[in-house]
Amino acid sequence: MKYIDHHVHTRYSFDSEASIEEYLINGKRMGLQYIIFTDHQDFGTNEKNFVPLIDYGEYIHTMEKLEKEYQLPIKIGVEIGYEKDHKGEIRSFLNKYPIDFVIASIHYGDGGDFYEGSFFNGMNRRESYGRYFELVLEMVENFHDYDVVGHLDYITRYGPFKNRYYEYQEYKDIIDRILKAIIKNNKGIEVNTSGLREKEGRLYPKVELLERYKELGGRVITIGSDAHSSEGYYAGLKEAKGLLKSLGYNKIYYFENRIGITIDI
Repeated sequence: MKYIDHHVHTRYSFDSEASIEEYLINGKRMGLQYIIFTDHQDFGTNEKNFVPLIDYGEYIHTMEKLEKEYQLPIKIGVEIGYEKDHKGEIRSFLNKYPIDFVIASIHYGDGGDFYEGSFFNGMNRRESYGRYFELVLEMVENFHDYDVVGHLDYITRYGPFKNRYYEYQEYKDIIDRILKAIIKNNKGIEVNTSGLREKEGRLYPKVELLERYKELGGRVITIGSDAHSSEGYYAGLKEAKGLLKSLGYNKIYYFENRIGITIDI
């Protein structure tokens, strides 16, 4: 089985104009068994671009039509934008629809948004990155209806600082708590390749976190391009698999009906 890209956005996501049809055409050309889409569903944000939420009834109906038209199975995933005061709404949404795979991501916090920069107001690099990790920790300790945590440590993409990078040792204690909580609850992390296409030129999370996750006993791991265009589809997956293998990972996961299944790297 060819591994399926597990983080893909279509025109249903506010920050993407990607054609679903182009993904399906590419998927058939690549000989894929199916395609999975993980469009944004962000709860509790003040960022106007994230609202209104996608009508998943209509979304699923559209995907079913296109699946028949292009004769390529489509699996329904979602990238949840988590906010702690909206856990009930998130659970209701996930219970309502037949979702195959759930990415849990932090895209904003404390009323501020990463994308447009308000989250960083009044904080230096150490404070803002530390606060980001606190938000992730709260999520993994108190919300368990997800499969993998999305793009862990990608906060550096948006940091408005001359030196936006960080060292694992700076935040070792809280990062270890995050990873231990993920492992304890039988959840996973994704290797997100989008950073390879950005100025940072790296995977999310960074190598030290992948090493530490494995050292602590972490096994559940997916790979996703975080594509927002057909050109980004599958980008960086080969590099991600190569890195994971070099770190001693033998298997990666894909998901069907919220069940993780392993595939050899």
